[in-house]
Amino acid sequence: MKINRQPPDIAELKNLMRFERPHLDRRAARLDKAADIYDLRAIAKRRTPKAAFDYVDGAAMREVSLAETREAFTKARLLPRMLSGAVEVDTSVDIAGGTSALPFGIAPTGFTRFMHAEGEDAGAAAARDAGIPFALSTMGTRSVEETAKVSGRGRRWFQLYLWKDRAASLDLVQRAWDAGYDALIVTVDTPVAGQRLRDTRNGMRIPPRLTAGTVVDAAWRPEWWFNFLTTEPVTFASLTSTTGTLGELVNGMFDPSLNYGDLAWIREQWPGTLIVKGIVNPADARTAYELGADAIQVSSHGGRQLDQVVNPLQALEKIRAELGADADIIYDSGIMSGNDIVIALALGADFVMVGRAYLYGLMAGGREGVDKAIELLAGQVSNTLQLLGCSSVADLKRSHVIAPWDGDKNVGGHA
Repeated sequence: MKINRQPPDIAELKNLMRFERPHLDRRAARLDKAADIYDLRAIAKRRTPKAAFDYVDGAAMREVSLAETREAFTKARLLPRMLSGAVEVDTSVDIAGGTSALPFGIAPTGFTRFMHAEGEDAGAAAARDAGIPFALSTMGTRSVEETAKVSGRGRRWFQLYLWKDRAASLDLVQRAWDAGYDALIVTVDTPVAGQRLRDTRNGMRIPPRLTAGTVVDAAWRPEWWFNFLTTEPVTFASLTSTTGTLGELVNGMFDPSLNYGDLAWIREQWPGTLIVKGIVNPADARTAYELGADAIQVSSHGGRQLDQVVNPLQALEKIRAELGADADIIYDSGIMSGNDIVIALALGADFVMVGRAYLYGLMAGGREGVDKAIELLAGQVSNTLQLLGCSSVADLKRSHVIAPWDGDKNVGGHA
């Protein structure tokens, strides 16, 4: 077929040829190109030494639990309700005695300044400005007081690993309360360290040791090494011993005899909201709740402790059925998108904690990278809710999700 041609319109060409000014801020330029958390992960992998990146990216043993958790999210299907659109979406939720502007917060992570020199400072400040909780880990590289100063008016939670030295544990808990932390997260799935083989193969330890391999690695990641060598040493702010492998530190300080009596003791010591993290068994959830837990955090530790453990997403629904509609339940494992957050909420969670996704942003671009991760997840949550026909998180129902273990029973189902 013959095409009728004409001379190009100069005015139209001028309108098309509007080039953007080049970014002088290279960090901003990198982050602007990230469309999702996986893009942030790719940037993080390029810019972070292998040992630090693998510590975040990896899991225990053959990493079966990590893969299966991601597979469960990937295989879940959303079932929208049409002709019930919303012009605006309310993403705020009430959780653990307070309000969060978004249905997710930043999970407690260890070694954080090893990932990026800005570490917990970046996470706490970004969470504060986004109006979401920030959780500081016992294995954090900033103290409860330092993080409180950065967090300021923001909501902050403290995550506790119970030590063999009960007096030291109690002192840490008291310091957190005095510094304005309104919730205590007691992690119960780490009586001993998990077998994280990537860390073993990489010789992961604090402080890192310079070897021929790390020197070669440094040549490709000069900014990370410059930051590492020109800022204060990376240490665990709350630990008395700060040298060795993760396994050596955990097994030397943490109490493998942790039991329900200890949980009851912690409940007596802590006046604020008590969250019990690391539960995947409905019977454990029931017992912890009856001992005074205000919320249960369903988590497989991101697959980083016991490999081949039951799928935490499926466990979430069973624990919701066990505890009923009124219990506060938080989900934490495998979150990489706003869709994942919405799926977890529909399956019974009141709130979601984000670990790896936050750290990918941190490694990709410090504070700005954390902001970007929160921005991406928040935008995806809002968009997914609108496409489902929900005007708020409260509108989500179980019938909005067909889980991999459902078959087709929910298709066309009622709310």
